[in-house]
Amino acid sequence: MQTTTILMRRRIACLFFGAIAVFFLLLLRLAYLQFAMGSELQLKAEQLRMREVPIAAKRGTIYDRNLRKLAISISADSVYALPPEVNYSGKAEEIARTLAPILEIPEEKLLEKITAPRSFEWIKRKVDFEKAQKIRQLDLPGIKVVEESQRFYPKDTLAAHVLGFAGIDNQGLEGIEITRDADLKGVPGNIVVEYDAKGRELPQAVHKYNPPVDGYSLVLTIDETIQYFAERELDKIMSGPSKPKGATIIIMQPKTGEILALANRPGYDSNNYGQFDPQTWRNSAVSNTYEPGSTFKIITTAAALEEGVVTPDDRFYDPGYYEVGGHRIKCWRSYNPHGSQTFREVMQNSCNPGFVEVGLNMENKEKGVFYKYIRAFGFGTKTGIDLPGEAVGIMINEKDLKTINIATISIGQGIAVTPIQLITAVSAVANGGTLMEPQIVREVIDSDNNVVKSFKPKAIRRVISEETAEIERDLLESVVSQGTGRNAYIPGYRVGGKTGTAQKAGPGGYQQGKYVASFIGMAPINDPEIVALVIIDEPQGYPYQGGQVAAPVFKAVVEDTLRYLGIVSQYTYEEEKNQGIKVEPKLISVPEVVNLSPEEAVKVLKVEGLKAEVKGEGKVVTSQTPAGMAKVETGTKVILNLGEADQSLIPGTVTVPDLTGKRIREVAELLSAMGLKLNPDGHGKVVRQEPIPGTKVQAGQEVKVFFTEEEETAETLGP
Repeated sequence: MQTTTILMRRRIACLFFGAIAVFFLLLLRLAYLQFAMGSELQLKAEQLRMREVPIAAKRGTIYDRNLRKLAISISADSVYALPPEVNYSGKAEEIARTLAPILEIPEEKLLEKITAPRSFEWIKRKVDFEKAQKIRQLDLPGIKVVEESQRFYPKDTLAAHVLGFAGIDNQGLEGIEITRDADLKGVPGNIVVEYDAKGRELPQAVHKYNPPVDGYSLVLTIDETIQYFAERELDKIMSGPSKPKGATIIIMQPKTGEILALANRPGYDSNNYGQFDPQTWRNSAVSNTYEPGSTFKIITTAAALEEGVVTPDDRFYDPGYYEVGGHRIKCWRSYNPHGSQTFREVMQNSCNPGFVEVGLNMENKEKGVFYKYIRAFGFGTKTGIDLPGEAVGIMINEKDLKTINIATISIGQGIAVTPIQLITAVSAVANGGTLMEPQIVREVIDSDNNVVKSFKPKAIRRVISEETAEIERDLLESVVSQGTGRNAYIPGYRVGGKTGTAQKAGPGGYQQGKYVASFIGMAPINDPEIVALVIIDEPQGYPYQGGQVAAPVFKAVVEDTLRYLGIVSQYTYEEEKNQGIKVEPKLISVPEVVNLSPEEAVKVLKVEGLKAEVKGEGKVVTSQTPAGMAKVETGTKVILNLGEADQSLIPGTVTVPDLTGKRIREVAELLSAMGLKLNPDGHGKVVRQEPIPGTKVQAGQEVKVFFTEEEETAETLGP
């Protein structure tokens, strides 16, 4: 009996201490859960009862330079499911059966979505308004409709390669949409709703709305109207007789580097990009490389003029080819060689042998100097334009250069460039010698149009002097007025440019019958406001040359652009007469050329638009009819009588001409022809000069000329 009692007490004691141990362990576990894992468990609990519905931010608007909308965000309805609520309703199959025909989704796939082991599931994004309304009216358990934003491009295909497009989640995928995605996309928001353990929305539960922050907007440098001009001409050439494989036009402001238009064909519709071949998304203007052909001679000329290895009046001889290391580089007119010609004529005729000789002369002067200029003009590196997929071009490694490579590069072969590189380089010639970074975005602005970020024109480096740039612009003008670029001539505007026709390279060499025709030019040549590049890829049939295929496209788009920009036309008297424009005869003051040699006198009269008839024999002009300072019409014949120098005049004496009403270029040409120096003051037209007209001065003396801008009173000639 005593033994039994002791045993019972022991058992009770063990049970007691065991209960205490269990309680202690539970206490420890509770403390651990409360203090060590409390925050984590609380978060999980909130996640189980709190459901988050995302709300995408609206992407910022994309404007052209005049704040015309090119890309906007519009409202669109999306359908989502709350699977716990669907499952709790017990009507999952019925819901799937009801929604399937409306959303055009297979019933099995839809059932899988709405019963997924998740608290939130998108069913279909960006549905039609009618479908969204019908689903709202059905009021199906666990099925909700939320308003999202959708990207819309109101101009459809216009500037597609600049704008690009955004995806279903409003993320930038191409063009400026992807490069400036960080500015455009904004910050998404959400709606947080509290549900019970069975997935039912609690009637008086927490409903938290975190509003999205809309993205910033962009102001581009693109001008919608000029972009339209470019795309209009591309559509014409693509459907015209030549039916090319593709085409590109870029228009740039050379002084700032701003892109006014950038267009490619084939194109696509940014609103329906998925319906187009992805190859059409490619921005050829920045991503494609090609051999520029003769348009690259602008770079060769700039380098040679700057290095002093050539002047416009240097003479060359073209036998139809140039021999380099056993290779013959033919002129395009090898069947009828140009023969003896000045460098100005080499430029006008786009004569390959002349440019090969110039390129080799540079290399002979200083090894590597030509490549130094090519790199200074930006070839072989990205320009930095704010568009995706920019290529760097293809250049032979400098240590692998041979004489034949220098020769071919001089004429634009053996080097591959991008269109944006070429127009950027040529713009440096147009603006006086400074390489500018091409610019496609002007500003980033907020919803109140306050400027958040501004992009100013960025000068990279000076590549040639202003004097060199001015000389080359004059040469380029002669290409259009007298050379291979005649089809780019625009009445009333001074245009300069260069044609290019390059055979396409392929496996095993150049491909027969495949060419890239191009033209690049600037206007007005005395103060270029725009530079335009036209590239036609693989024009079919004949003609296929740049002067025949690309130059007319350049003329059409640049003429409209100049008029749109309000750049006043300056018709010459001859142009006005040729076009049948009724004008008063233009009277000019006849320069006095007495005491000049007949050659000098004829040159002076020619500069003024007068004809000369030389009579008699002698070393100088002793008299002229009409006399100096007489007012006559342009084109009047002046009879020059030759004889011995007037002993009353000091040798080398000239008469200061009347410069009134002339512009600086006209003044410079006339004074230069007479052997006088120009000291200009101001800009515009001449209002005063010192010495006064008719004064006898020694050749080489300086003439102070005062210019001023007069107010425009005459009507601008229309298109």
